[in-house]
Amino acid sequence: MLRGAAGIGAAGLAAGVLGGVVAGPASAATNKPATADTRSAAHKEPLVVHVHDARTGVVDLYTGENHVRFTDHQLAARIARAAN
Repeated sequence: MLRGAAGIGAAGLAAGVLGGVVAGPASAATNKPATADTRSAAHKEPLVVHVHDARTGVVDLYTGENHVRFTDHQLAARIARAAN
């Protein structure tokens, strides 16, 4: 049960940090580091964050039918720590 709660918290964290990533092209998201924007972004669809590889920082973000893959070492590490 705690792992499920950690996953939900990590998804919420990613939703706040990555609010603007889904709107832009994947190449733009790959080149820009995550900002420290603490505003919550509103989405009609749930956000699903998948840390593809925590060591390399590769993260997949899914919302509705959209998928964005980007690299963010700090975000991947925070999500991995939250899952433990």
